[in-house]
Amino acid sequence: MLTLHKTRHNRKTVNGVEIAYRDAGSHEKPALLLLHGFPSSSHMFRHVISPLSDVAYVVAPDMPAFGFSAVPSAKEYEYTFENISRTIETLLDELGIGPCYLYMQDWGVAVGYYLATRSPDRVLGLIVQNGSAHDEGLGAEWDGAKAYWADPSAKNRANLPDWLNFDGTRNEYLGGLPDALTPLIPPECWHLDWERSSRPDVIDIHFKLFCDFKNHVARFPEIRTYHRERQPPCLVLWGRHDPFFQLGEVMAYNRALGTVETHVFDAGHFLLETHAQECAALIGDFIGNMETRRREGV
Repeated sequence: MLTLHKTRHNRKTVNGVEIAYRDAGSHEKPALLLLHGFPSSSHMFRHVISPLSDVAYVVAPDMPAFGFSAVPSAKEYEYTFENISRTIETLLDELGIGPCYLYMQDWGVAVGYYLATRSPDRVLGLIVQNGSAHDEGLGAEWDGAKAYWADPSAKNRANLPDWLNFDGTRNEYLGGLPDALTPLIPPECWHLDWERSSRPDVIDIHFKLFCDFKNHVARFPEIRTYHRERQPPCLVLWGRHDPFFQLGEVMAYNRALGTVETHVFDAGHFLLETHAQECAALIGDFIGNMETRRREGV
């Protein structure tokens, strides 16, 4: 029988930054860290936290300047994915969490791989959803970004898409979806994200992180080495209509890892908005199977 725990909504000051996070379950279970992407927050996991508490102690933080976490100034806080990963790592330490499973989506992939490569023994397994750690995941739509990263001139910035606004926020949810699927996405998602993004300085912070994403891309060879040497068990969950990250990313994981399970859904970038129940079941099975193997020493 399932023993579901209610989701708690908490706050903790970590290295001077107030971090909002949701959690559920018992510390007696293996831990599961849920890392959101742009422009969302732990809100994207609201439908899976309680169901997954049957198999794990689930923690879903809002990154600094996202969701309901604080927005320290750029003078007070270094907005890089590496530094955010250190903030999340400190949060885990303060919550008494050691080894854990990592769910990573979008920009959460960059944060998660800094955690994984810095402390590989802390990772029990990876759950990857619509984000990139291989060149195969970055299609032609990233050409403008790559040009700007190589030469951050006014001309190259002018060639970037205009996405740091309300329409761009909505497009994160609806972009690429066929008409039959768009009514399934609740509009409060992008309205909440935009309301949070409209806080002072947040748009500039989002752009800083976009610029820092080049450093994540530059780390793809290091991530390949991590995959090859550590071979973490991996579950890949993917919305096939994602306009930002290509399906080639899915095959790259299958080539890189020996223990990998893949599920591709008729969905978009925010897969959990349409397939939360299916994904929760798959994640629960994945963690359950991995824990059985660990107990048996397989």
